[in-house]
Amino acid sequence: MAAPISTDSTSDRIVAAATAEFSEHGIAGARVERIAKAAKTSKERVYAYFQSKEALYRFVATRELAAVAEATRLDPADLPGYAGRVHDYFLQHPARRRLMTWGQMELSLDGQTSDDPLRESVHHKVEQLRQAQEAGQLDDGWDPMDVLMFVNQLAMSWAGNPALVTVPDEDRDAFLADRRAAIVAAVQLLFPSRRP
Repeated sequence: MAAPISTDSTSDRIVAAATAEFSEHGIAGARVERIAKAAKTSKERVYAYFQSKEALYRFVATRELAAVAEATRLDPADLPGYAGRVHDYFLQHPARRRLMTWGQMELSLDGQTSDDPLRESVHHKVEQLRQAQEAGQLDDGWDPMDVLMFVNQLAMSWAGNPALVTVPDEDRDAFLADRRAAIVAAVQLLFPSRRP
């Protein structure tokens, strides 16, 4: 994956424009011409920094995964708390959820490399969970991959279905707080917190 050597304003503008473009249109629907125009540069300049549209997406996705990891902090001894943070993050950043979902839908599994950002992120988290099981912080009766999948799916269930939130605006915050509490309670039942 090609990445900018420097962090000059042109590359910053390209990455910002690409993040918005991929969030809105996905990988297949994104247009390098629109990215270049929004970044106030040329299509050729975009390709000077990145080998391809897919390489640009992978760079953007890697940054987004790092931001998600930083904001949500997987703690195997407190998976209910982690689920709440994931829920909060994606409710506050719906465009980032769309960006990641496009990659899951559109990137070919055949084209994935060992350094694929999503695959690396999943591997790292699964390893954290496995180590927590070995340390007695997490029930070892579960496959760590299942633990991660179940917790993430529960955590993102409402963030991924905004059309289901059909309450008046003045009731929205209370409604979403109740949904968050339900997510945390569900994860607590499956994977009880071992934090004192």
